[in-house]
Amino acid sequence: MLKQESTLHPVAISQVMINFAASYGVDVDTCLLGTGITRVDLSDGEVLITREQETRLIENLMLALPDVPALGFRLGLQYNVATFGVWGFALRTCRTLRDAARTALRYLPLSTAYCQMYTLEEDGCFGIGLDPAPIPPHLRQFLLERDLATGVNLVKELSLSGLTICEAEFQGPPPDHADFIAETMGIAPRYQSKRNAMLVSAEAADRPLPTFSARLVRMLDDQCRLQLEQRQTSGLAGLVRQQILGPLGLVATLDEVAKTLAMSPRSLRRKLDQEGTSFRALVEEERSQAATQILSGSDMKLDELAIHLGYTDTASFTRAFRRWTGMSPGEYRKQLN
Repeated sequence: MLKQESTLHPVAISQVMINFAASYGVDVDTCLLGTGITRVDLSDGEVLITREQETRLIENLMLALPDVPALGFRLGLQYNVATFGVWGFALRTCRTLRDAARTALRYLPLSTAYCQMYTLEEDGCFGIGLDPAPIPPHLRQFLLERDLATGVNLVKELSLSGLTICEAEFQGPPPDHADFIAETMGIAPRYQSKRNAMLVSAEAADRPLPTFSARLVRMLDDQCRLQLEQRQTSGLAGLVRQQILGPLGLVATLDEVAKTLAMSPRSLRRKLDQEGTSFRALVEEERSQAATQILSGSDMKLDELAIHLGYTDTASFTRAFRRWTGMSPGEYRKQLN
């Protein structure tokens, strides 16, 4: 999973989210708050952004549109083959849907997917399973639904022949917007299942795709491989950020992160020093970003926010926030109104 999380993404993919937000009246600046992405970046097709930047954009979208039902699923429906550049075109040229699924998973970091994905086959059906476990809890359902909806769109677009999904499953209980999901997918998902998945018939999975091109398959596969290598971020600091923003959280200790990265605390400390930073500096930076974002976009109480950020009490958080911004959390929130 680290490999996928450390892959840079074209900012153009994030533009889909910004356009989607705009359709609900959310402005660009709200979407970009705290991401480090600029309007100039959005107009440059060559700009790459980190998963951390993309995650903050997603959080901004969720905070701005809390009352839109099936928000993640609706967003996923905005993505199509062309959105993903060479990765999307590589899928389009595959011989069958089964081949396209294998290619998609081989180069999955080139997509928007946050779920871990795998193929499955049983009872005459072929499908894709989605595991959202590595995703931070507050983003998990949103991104699961977004990834699933994106997959539905891609399957329908690649087949070009009215292919229907024969089965869909979710691990959790039916959401309030279950009817919308069923209508969009053309089938009522089964909830409280052992997995999250969508399946088509094995016969449909092996049916030749109308856009298959033997001449382009090898060339696009090579381009995907090269692009994946070029987008891999380097540096240990990026891996540390992934851990404290993901499964371990901002309460993680240096020892816990070192263990996850399979190195000693001493080695982790030394290598971060060589990169011109420290574990404490990285945690402080992420706490600062999260604090300003939450204060700007929610009414969360200060004592709850302090705990969320890993502080033992509100006073410690307030002192740290004043050090970052020159004002107290309350003053910061007040000046936004």
